[in-house]
Amino acid sequence: MIILVTGASSGIGYETATLLAKKGHKVYGAARRVERMEPLRAFGVIPVSLDVTSDESMTACVDGILAAEGRLDVLVNNAGYGYFGAIENVPLDEARRQLEVNVFGLARLTQLVLPSMREHGFGRIVNVGSVVGRVVLPFGGWYHVSKYSVEALSDAMRIELKPFGIDVVLIEPGGVDTEWGHIAADHLEASCKGTPYAAPAQKEARLMHLAYSGHYLAQPSCVSHAIGKAVGARHPRHRYHPGSGSYFLLWLHALLPTRWWDALMRRSVGLRRL
Repeated sequence: MIILVTGASSGIGYETATLLAKKGHKVYGAARRVERMEPLRAFGVIPVSLDVTSDESMTACVDGILAAEGRLDVLVNNAGYGYFGAIENVPLDEARRQLEVNVFGLARLTQLVLPSMREHGFGRIVNVGSVVGRVVLPFGGWYHVSKYSVEALSDAMRIELKPFGIDVVLIEPGGVDTEWGHIAADHLEASCKGTPYAAPAQKEARLMHLAYSGHYLAQPSCVSHAIGKAVGARHPRHRYHPGSGSYFLLWLHALLPTRWWDALMRRSVGLRRL
């Protein structure tokens, strides 16, 4: 199959592009930082430039693949961006950027590949969401908004596209050991510095750095294997939950009353009455 994987310059996208190429698929790995994907050529992956905030870039990427291959069978929407901070503190430009990358970029790229998939009567859209598209953690508000949106978009597309032979799959991992966590933690500290949220934000940032520096989280390969199953299955599941952390958070959130969940989240970072 002909596959496009976005966000392939590191982490989950890099591992996914590698895995799918090893399985014999023709894989295009896409990202802004093309030079970071050069090692993927050793596995047969073709690096292509892609900025999911630029319509021109997305159109050129998809048109180039269709011109070369005549079809595109699978789109793995993996590119993502995270900016943590209190809702009061995060600049709305940053909130918009997060939605532009995580939601509108995903949606527009999907729009661009659908005509070809419909023409061939087959296609698969794999959206990499997150367990935090279903539960909310402290100071992740705008990131959660973006991932909740991916949930809704995936559900809507699954209903709309099935009659055309196009499957839509949502991947909902928990914490994954990538550089994303350190970047989000740095954003959290910077956005809350000098504000009433500074102390609990610093505590959460320290916890994030600790979690993403040890062996507490699932490895990117865990998520890439779930994506590989979604791509290769004759009848893929609607949702995959790679990593034990995903199941635990969903179970705990379903078990606890809202008041108890909120109290647990506040206590975890020291958010007390000021």
